[in-house]
Amino acid sequence: MAEKTLIEGIREALDEELARDPSVFITGEDVGPRGGVFRATLGLFAKYGPARVIDSPLAESSIVAIGIGAAMNGMRPVCEIQFADFIQPAYNQIVNEAARMYYRTGGQFPVPMVIRTPYGGGIGGGLYHSQSIEATFAHVPGLKVVVPSNPSDAKGLLKSAIRDNNPVLFLEPKKGYRLIKGEIPAGDYTVPIGPARVTREGTDITVYAYGIMHYYCQQAADEVAKDGISVELLDLRTLNPLDKEAVLDSFKKTGKALIVYEDNKFLGYGAEIAALLADEAFHYMDAPITRLAGPDVPAVPYSHPLQDWFMPNPQKIADAMRKLAAY
Repeated sequence: MAEKTLIEGIREALDEELARDPSVFITGEDVGPRGGVFRATLGLFAKYGPARVIDSPLAESSIVAIGIGAAMNGMRPVCEIQFADFIQPAYNQIVNEAARMYYRTGGQFPVPMVIRTPYGGGIGGGLYHSQSIEATFAHVPGLKVVVPSNPSDAKGLLKSAIRDNNPVLFLEPKKGYRLIKGEIPAGDYTVPIGPARVTREGTDITVYAYGIMHYYCQQAADEVAKDGISVELLDLRTLNPLDKEAVLDSFKKTGKALIVYEDNKFLGYGAEIAALLADEAFHYMDAPITRLAGPDVPAVPYSHPLQDWFMPNPQKIADAMRKLAAY
């Protein structure tokens, strides 16, 4: 076990899967000699060559369309969208083609492809480099949506995504690329797509989170523990398909739920968690189901003070935990 960053986990997964399976290739803007804008693919072009690590034109619909065609013909493409904000030109390809191809062809054409993209705020990226897109795409049947929150899961989940026979949208919290560190097991391993994970046992409240918000929730839970508040923290990891059993089991244990995400609050992913709890665990409820999320403004501001105002952080989360525990 060695302590590494989240982006190192992603790079290791790509490296090992390229070496393991000759049908795997990477394509996207600047993924070649430059190694990607965040250096996630650094060194892979030199190691595997231009036929396996392919620089693409600045055309997201083309990046995904090429991936779909390759996947339907026996390849396993990993398509990188440089920033999640720029995935919209590929929306039709992802939603109407990749996600529905297996169904529309009666199972004749699976689409084993991964679409990787960094998402979220926290780096001073402003309007077009800070958006959260998970709610939009988690709504689509046939498309798996995965969000790692630590280096070990980043590697294991990405390896599982590449080996999956379905299209997988792999969202990477860019603020956490080098901020989040943790141990990565040696050797070949995978983390299954689907199951959530209780990362902290508690009895007073359950907190649901994913990505960088899970990292912040860990810090907040440590803080409120000094006040005697016992927090159970559930890392969702896979947004679609959702591990409903884990979501419900934890809530039945504590009776109080705080759902944390950085996207706009209105119709954000946390609304689905809240609806699930209200639908199927109402009689266990000891307090209002609570969401802490970004405000309903168009995007994360460029200004760092305004960015801090927009995004949930450990202090805001700790305050919400205290308020909920007090019910």
